Amino acid sequence: MIQYSLHCSKGHQYDAWFKNAAAFDEQQARGIVTCAVCGDGVVSKAPMAPAVARTDQQKVSLSSSYPESAKFREMLRAYRQKVTSEADYVGDKFAEEARKIHFEEVEQRGIYGEATRDEVAALLDEGVEFLPLPDVTDDN
Repeated sequence: MIQYSLHCSKGHQYDAWFKNAAAFDEQQARGIVTCAVCGDGVVSKAPMAPAVARTDQQKVSLSSSYPESAKFREMLRAYRQKVTSEADYVGDKFAEEARKIHFEEVEQRGIYGEATRDEVAALLDEGVEFLPLPDVTDDN
């Protein structure tokens, strides 16, 4: 997996994960890489420093002093609330249900649930598109 910092022609910046560099290039060539904020299709990689793997497995947090941190957390909370109120919770059957929807074995619908790292990797290998659901509680 590789994380890219992306920006659109309208100035929005966001991060996105891809299976590898070739996956980003292929998806961009197909026109399916769009701005996460406004949907703009003119997206490019922003200059970024290489990521260094951490051995202590600490989580990295957005500083509360970041100018738009409260607004960003509220957007994430609203996104999570919308998904959990409108989509079907499928628990640990997420990977199985996502495949069925992707391969049109069942009617298309919004779902959310849990998946292991191995299940996530397999879904990515199979081309099943999904997004992680942010866990932003009121106290962080």
